[in-house]
Amino acid sequence: MPLITFDPFRSLGLPARYIHPERWLEHREALAHADGVLFPEYWQVNALVHGLGARIFPSAASYRLGHDKIEMTRALQAAFPDHVPETLILPSTPAALELALDRLGLPLVAKQPRASQGAGVALVETAAGLRRWAEREPVLYLQECLPAERDLRVVWVGDAVVTAYWRQGPEGCFHNNVARGGEVSFDDVPHAALGLVGRIARHFGIDHAGFDLMLVGGHAYMLEFNVLFGHDALQQAGIRLSDPIRAWLERDRTPPGEPPVRLAG
Repeated sequence: MPLITFDPFRSLGLPARYIHPERWLEHREALAHADGVLFPEYWQVNALVHGLGARIFPSAASYRLGHDKIEMTRALQAAFPDHVPETLILPSTPAALELALDRLGLPLVAKQPRASQGAGVALVETAAGLRRWAEREPVLYLQECLPAERDLRVVWVGDAVVTAYWRQGPEGCFHNNVARGGEVSFDDVPHAALGLVGRIARHFGIDHAGFDLMLVGGHAYMLEFNVLFGHDALQQAGIRLSDPIRAWLERDRTPPGEPPVRLAG
């Protein structure tokens, strides 16, 4: 049986049948027996994996860790503490604000747990600004501000790096995201950063993500990873992900604890 996809854009170039996510229950038999179910919505993951035994891509681990920065960061702190910027995850209380100012100083970076493409991320430069942020966030996710002007996006598919590139925002802009006007450079990507991404991805069973890192004094810090990352820079470089995705699925390899994926034909 061919592949089934819930996202036709991300499945371009793959022999996949599209099903609208909201109509998934009408196709339970096909989903349960498909060679692979591609790019489900997050709310579908548990039902597909545990309810139907479906073989999903990206992996369940990719979705579960990538969906929420808090869960992601705690996992990274547990397994790779030397590569995580100092991060505080606290209830939004006056005592927590005092602790953050004492531990992280100013400026610091405040993030909403579930956001991407630079949304929900702010550079906080004053105590008053931090108090305003806390007024609208029940949980504080606060990080030290690393002294770096650009970040590194590493695209990982299957069990390998597909490409990597620097992102640097316009002058005076805090965000480096391509979606916010960041410039891209594929030059002089450090091999040590690629090796770190490989160790992290294999450790957690992640098979599709865009990892964002910063380098300070040659040391790589993992900021976050996005399972459904933007393709703007890839399109500019003429890079298509359909070939590495298919190659990965056809290798009949999958993170531990999940059923294997096989392509028909």
